[in-house]
Amino acid sequence: MSCSSEYVQLLHKYLDHELTSAEEKIVKEHLHSCEACYQHFHELEKAVAFVQSTSHIEAPLNFTEGVMNSLPKEKRTVSWNRWFKGHPLLTAASLFILLMVGSLFSAWNEDQHFSVSTQKNLVVENNKVIVPKDEVVKGDVIVKNGTLEIEGTIEGNVTVINGEQYMASAGNVTGDIEEVDELFEWLWYHVKRISKDVVS
Repeated sequence: MSCSSEYVQLLHKYLDHELTSAEEKIVKEHLHSCEACYQHFHELEKAVAFVQSTSHIEAPLNFTEGVMNSLPKEKRTVSWNRWFKGHPLLTAASLFILLMVGSLFSAWNEDQHFSVSTQKNLVVENNKVIVPKDEVVKGDVIVKNGTLEIEGTIEGNVTVINGEQYMASAGNVTGDIEEVDELFEWLWYHVKRISKDVVS
């Protein structure tokens, strides 16, 4: 269309019934003299008539529900990710508890091997630790998964984890004697040790 954009705008206003009577007269005169604008106006009239003819069409009652059901289902991982992002504090607390429980069970499994604290005058035979008669052991003695026989003297605390402790009539311990047999006792023992380390 070779006419100015002013005439194109006037054509659109004419279809929308927004022209003044003077502008309407100018448009009608121009349409009689310009074949291109007349053709363009005729196409616009057909488009408007088509849109008006479809105004009575309505979507079926269950159209929205049908469209929603035909959409692909959300993947489970996406819904979990959304939940984690929506509850960051709960996610962090759950992760902390999971890691703590995992590390505790890992430490519990590691403690299933025989071990003993390192004092010079202790005698170790297989899984048996002996404090010989007339010997003095200075410091705390810790025995894991073994048996402790005390015939001499221990100047410190004695802890036996998942094992047994026997004291001969001549045996002597100046500190506390503690036996840890179950998981919760073992856990309490480690909590007390950590708190002692923090305090000192």
